[in-house]
Amino acid sequence: MQINELRPCIGILLAGGLARRLGGGDKGLLEIGGRSILERTIACLMPQLDSLVLNANGDPARFAAFGIPVASDRIAGFPGPLAGLLTGMEWAAERYPLCRWVLTAPTDCPFLPADLVARLAEASDERTEVAMARSSGRQHPVVGLWRIDLREKLRAALVEEGLRKVGDWTDRCKSIVVDFETTPCDPFFNVNTPEDLALAERLISAGS
Repeated sequence: MQINELRPCIGILLAGGLARRLGGGDKGLLEIGGRSILERTIACLMPQLDSLVLNANGDPARFAAFGIPVASDRIAGFPGPLAGLLTGMEWAAERYPLCRWVLTAPTDCPFLPADLVARLAEASDERTEVAMARSSGRQHPVVGLWRIDLREKLRAALVEEGLRKVGDWTDRCKSIVVDFETTPCDPFFNVNTPEDLALAERLISAGS
């Protein structure tokens, strides 16, 4: 599938992590090389997409400086990234009636690829329901391109079945995986610990 066949395509930034191992708060607001991870994510993905929405709970004012809309989970109880996916799908469907695809990405990955959307699109065809990223043999199901018409089935799975694991959901979909190179660094490296944050700083300093 060519990337122009995606348009409009909306990006859903998932900011659900509580950063407990980093002292709490929003991981996306952590700074690396003088810029927050969220700022880096927006700068990377905005040129690849038609719009972005940030899925985050709590006071949205803390993200006001980033200039993108914030949508809190539409299902109570903080049920995880699938709730963020559903929230973004429903948000996009309401505002972009012609939207057929959404991209999900976390806000703790400072090195996302500049060709992420194009690579996922090129590997997809009319049967694909989700195209997920993979690096070094590890799948990253929260980095994916999703058919927006899955949203009613996803809502039913979350509300009626209590489904929570992203992998359990992708197992139900017609899914493919797309491999990405890990040189000079893994593009899906995510910051979970102080050691990760320090490593990210060193990678930025080295020009990764």
